[in-house]
Amino acid sequence: MAECESAILRHLSTSPDATIPDTLPWSEECSLDHNAVVGAMKSLSVDAYVSFTELTTSFFSLTKEAQGILANGSQEIAVIKALMEAGVDGMTVQELQTKVGKDVAKIGMGNCMKNKWVKKDGPKLVSLKSSDEEMVDEVRQMLQSLTKANGVASKAGLNDKSTQVLKRRKLVSLITQKSYVVSRGEAYAPTRVKKAADLTKEMLDSGAWKTTPFKPYNFLSLGAKVGGGYLHPLLKVRAEFRKILMQMGFHEMPTNKWVESSFWNFDTLFQPQSHPARDAHDTFFIKEPASTISIPEDYYERVKTMHENGGSGSIGYRYDFKREEAMKNLLRTHTTAVSSQMLYKLANQEGGFKPMRYFSIDRVFRNETMDATHLCEFHQVEGLVADYNLSLGDLIGTIETFFKKIGITQLRFKPAFNPYTEPSMEIFGYHPDLKKWTEIGNSGMFRPEMLAPMGLPENVRVIAWGLSLERPTMIKYRIKNIRDLFGHKVEMARTRTAPVCRFEAVN
Repeated sequence: MAECESAILRHLSTSPDATIPDTLPWSEECSLDHNAVVGAMKSLSVDAYVSFTELTTSFFSLTKEAQGILANGSQEIAVIKALMEAGVDGMTVQELQTKVGKDVAKIGMGNCMKNKWVKKDGPKLVSLKSSDEEMVDEVRQMLQSLTKANGVASKAGLNDKSTQVLKRRKLVSLITQKSYVVSRGEAYAPTRVKKAADLTKEMLDSGAWKTTPFKPYNFLSLGAKVGGGYLHPLLKVRAEFRKILMQMGFHEMPTNKWVESSFWNFDTLFQPQSHPARDAHDTFFIKEPASTISIPEDYYERVKTMHENGGSGSIGYRYDFKREEAMKNLLRTHTTAVSSQMLYKLANQEGGFKPMRYFSIDRVFRNETMDATHLCEFHQVEGLVADYNLSLGDLIGTIETFFKKIGITQLRFKPAFNPYTEPSMEIFGYHPDLKKWTEIGNSGMFRPEMLAPMGLPENVRVIAWGLSLERPTMIKYRIKNIRDLFGHKVEMARTRTAPVCRFEAVN
């Protein structure tokens, strides 16, 4: 680049009117690469050392087949000569192909027929010409003219019809070549002085900034692309769900603690210590530390009494409640473990109980067999409302309001069983792509056996519902396998290309 810049500036220094009339032949004369010369010219023009105008030259380049015609004549001449040698008996197509070659025979026969040089006599081709003098090899003549004129059709005396014949036979290809006329620019100097891009401390200390030329600022140019993180599709859907729930008046629960005790995860929810969900094949228990440090002792005693003897109209489970089982640490199996803690705080806060709406969206863990739709960890969306004299109708209305805001209007509810809710319902939504009803969540009213030990007033009811975050995300982004959405097999590019999540609310 530096060599080309010096050569250009040196050439233009000979006189104020000096120019490079065409960079292409000039590059050849100076033994310089033309592309390098063009690059140096454009670099110099940025600082106004030179100015340039574009020259466009079009010419035809001969193909390998055309080179062969220049040397030996066209295919039609080869065919007619072979038929003339055969005399009045002529030749069959197969004999002709053997004589001149299959490709030459195929092209030459057609053009000979077109020029009326041969006729067909039964299975044979017979020449209508008796000597070479009666034929003109027009294709060869056109190619010779082009060669002498360096490929410029106008100089070769060829019109558009002639060049179209050559192009149709794929004997020539049109090449457009760009070159430039170069002259002095406004800031021309025989030697280039590199302009500074930054004002440095050293310039300020020495005063060199006063005489140093600086590059002008381009306020219209785009800045460099900022490299940063991208939200995972799950987080995009989570952000949208979070916004919807906050619009409905819900407050987010703190769910940043993944390790919970069995007491909060199971016992406070009135789930018996003998329940199958508490086995190691369903739950991940922590080895170290294996047990929690402390739990509210007065609350523990009330929960223990409810399990052993019952209360609030219940007879309990009638078994010996074990403290060591309640103290075991585990990876939480649902965010309802946080819900029970928030309800306990709500019941025992200063000033007494006040109605509240809570929600959470966070990760839970279960020891399940992994397949296309199940993982050992997933995200649970949970919402609950604690207020006086709530009913099943309030639960259904709240669920319908939420799902309408994410565009799901066709809902069905099916009776179900949960250890800590009664009544309980499974939520089904109609999937427009699958054309069928699919389970999308679970819901219910927390049992009195769960609420009474917390200290909540007797006429307070708590309605709750939950669903996974993965299933609506898979539907939204048309993902069939959950392992393509979450886990080590996820394609990293998906986080950059996944569109922003928007759910159209239905009124």
